[in-house]
Amino acid sequence: MTYSVQIKQLDLAFGAVKVLQNLDLDVHEGEFLVLLGSSGCGKSTLLNCIAGLLEVTDGQIFIKGRNVTWAEPSERGIGMVFQSYALYPQMTVRGNLSFGLKNARLPKAEIEKRVNRAADILQIQPLLDRKPGALSGGQRQRVAIGRALVRDVDVFLFDEPLSNLDAKLRVDLRVELKRLHNQLQNTMIYVTHDQIEAMTLADRIAVMKGGKIMQLGSPDEIYNRPRNLYVADFIGSPSMNFLEGRFESGQFKVDDMVMPMVGYDFLTATVADCDAVIGIRPEHVVTGELAQNAPLQFTADVDLVEPMGSDTLVYAKLNGHAFRIRMDGQARVNPGDLLPIGIDPSRASIFDKKTEDRL
Repeated sequence: MTYSVQIKQLDLAFGAVKVLQNLDLDVHEGEFLVLLGSSGCGKSTLLNCIAGLLEVTDGQIFIKGRNVTWAEPSERGIGMVFQSYALYPQMTVRGNLSFGLKNARLPKAEIEKRVNRAADILQIQPLLDRKPGALSGGQRQRVAIGRALVRDVDVFLFDEPLSNLDAKLRVDLRVELKRLHNQLQNTMIYVTHDQIEAMTLADRIAVMKGGKIMQLGSPDEIYNRPRNLYVADFIGSPSMNFLEGRFESGQFKVDDMVMPMVGYDFLTATVADCDAVIGIRPEHVVTGELAQNAPLQFTADVDLVEPMGSDTLVYAKLNGHAFRIRMDGQARVNPGDLLPIGIDPSRASIFDKKTEDRL
């Protein structure tokens, strides 16, 4: 396996405050890796360490096998796109794209070739003679991406590049970024707090909390097999339903409800009895005829209904516990209804209540 970026035992502290702690991360060649987490988790800090914008306290950073821990940002072979567009307002788009190349004293023909290539890829050829003030937010962000693209580097770093855009533009540019990666096959490391962006863009996701990586895996692994309660709660909208109870002899018990965990894929062959938490995603709860054939069948008391067009989100009570159910957008359900539901234990997640790790 060829690694594009390697981070070994990285520490970063501001005075007594540890922001990154003994962090290890290997990024594969040509991979789209997303650093995901809430504000203050260390994801942008890690990206700035890779870029050379922050001096690390301890550890090493390798790019393409070269130790760049103390190298200047310009010597690391990276292109970076920030949350703010950071364009020069007095320059045209062409001027913004070519400015760094001119400073690097590249031949005029090479500069023109790179600018035109980036403009073609990002579909901004008609904008080359405009100034940033005459562009929309989405067009400005394309130019900002183009400015990184012309550097012709192996690793691109994105620090929440879509967060300043409205919802529709975010979706449109997200598709463009995915298409761009498929076309270029460069390594891309992307920071976001938006789990939808992470799930749709990433080859792998690193979910971060408190300067540590809580889980590193494919979107499918992160979604279906979260390694701990934090990841399970963070991924998914709406988030998982959690019920506290006890795991004993292959069964999860909460109050007078018993759930035999038939088909559940435990991490180890033997699992000790313990106080536990079961997580069930709202979209994994079935209703109607499907509920009649489900391994586990219950009745939920409907409290509130939110029609969302393609989906209907139902807030209910399951044996007195708050419980959310995602149903079809055309579902006919009303507050006060008794709703038969079905659960497949193989799609649930069980966590040790004390350690919060997956069983």
